[in-house]
Amino acid sequence: MSWSQIKLEEIVAPQKASLVSGPFGSSIGSRFFVPAGVPVIRGNNLSKGSEKFIDDGYVFLTEEKATEFPKCVAIADDLIFTAAGSIGQVGIIPKVSKFNRYIISNKQIRLRLDRSKADPLFVYYWLSSRRMVAFIESQNNGGAVPLLNLGIIRRLPVPLPDLSTQERIAGVLSAYDDLIENNRRRIALLEQAARLLYREWFVHFRFPGSETTKFVDRLPEGWSIIKVEEAVTRHPPGKLFSQKTVLQSGTVPVLDQGQSGIIGYHNEQPSFSASTEDPVIVFSNHTCYQRVIHFPFSAIQNVLPFKPSDNVPDHVYWLHHATEGLVSLNAYKGHWPEFKIKDIALPPAALTLAFNDHARSIHLQIYKLNQEVAKLTKARDLLLPRLMDGRLPIPE
Repeated sequence: MSWSQIKLEEIVAPQKASLVSGPFGSSIGSRFFVPAGVPVIRGNNLSKGSEKFIDDGYVFLTEEKATEFPKCVAIADDLIFTAAGSIGQVGIIPKVSKFNRYIISNKQIRLRLDRSKADPLFVYYWLSSRRMVAFIESQNNGGAVPLLNLGIIRRLPVPLPDLSTQERIAGVLSAYDDLIENNRRRIALLEQAARLLYREWFVHFRFPGSETTKFVDRLPEGWSIIKVEEAVTRHPPGKLFSQKTVLQSGTVPVLDQGQSGIIGYHNEQPSFSASTEDPVIVFSNHTCYQRVIHFPFSAIQNVLPFKPSDNVPDHVYWLHHATEGLVSLNAYKGHWPEFKIKDIALPPAALTLAFNDHARSIHLQIYKLNQEVAKLTKARDLLLPRLMDGRLPIPE
């Protein structure tokens, strides 16, 4: 069985401003950002099917400034598209989210659906499927910077079974996403545990043996302060890939700068041979996102791999936590120059080794959970097109 296809514009909510582009660029620039307020949705909050919505990593507007953009407000069940740059990204604001409303950036499009005709979660799954991500990418309306406009969004094809069938399909796929999200929550708790342990030992100085340690100039005896650039060794990036040159599947993952992690794949030799025995730290130059990688990979531009230099102990997990979060996104620019001049405390090698052993156990658990997430995601993505085109029966 196959469903009739309609254009997306046929299921847009009838109210005005149900399909809108973000504000004009200069009216929502970085000079208006504040530490807290109304969050702005940007490309880093969206993915190409790997996550429904990344409810983190925001810049904010004041309440007063946000009221200037009433048509650009996004709420639960709204769909968000990236309109410039990483087109193909789509997200849906969950019913339970950190904020009750958001503002879309100048590079996003917001869609509100007619709930009498379409289930938002069903439409999200369709638009985030590999088939539709590839189709949306092919609709580039720009040149060097890929662009989408409202006309392209309106004309996107959507299969439309009856509303009950839509809801059942969304329910099946959501069951996979619930398992994926459960693993992600476990990953977040493990990441927090590793960070808290680092702070306990190296920020609050409550490390093993601290009770009898003397302090000199507010540092434990035997410790020193060094710059990040002294502690790390950058590794050559090898062949760089881009959104245009990656494949949807392949043997080697290509890392991007977002928290979603992987932009695509290729079948050539990996640029880096990371493993559980020889992990590599990567720093995202524009987003400042940092992580430890345990598998062979390649990368896009501005994903910067590094390892401990000869000036510090060869303890990757200690170095990761010593350098993670030293800089944060404050403008769309390269942050490595700011990152490399930051100070870190260098403890004795015996202490970094002891921490490294604890952290390694935690990070390997994280790695295994991420592998489970990848398997569940693959199973869901194989199921999705078969459900969407009616090839598989839908559970009642």
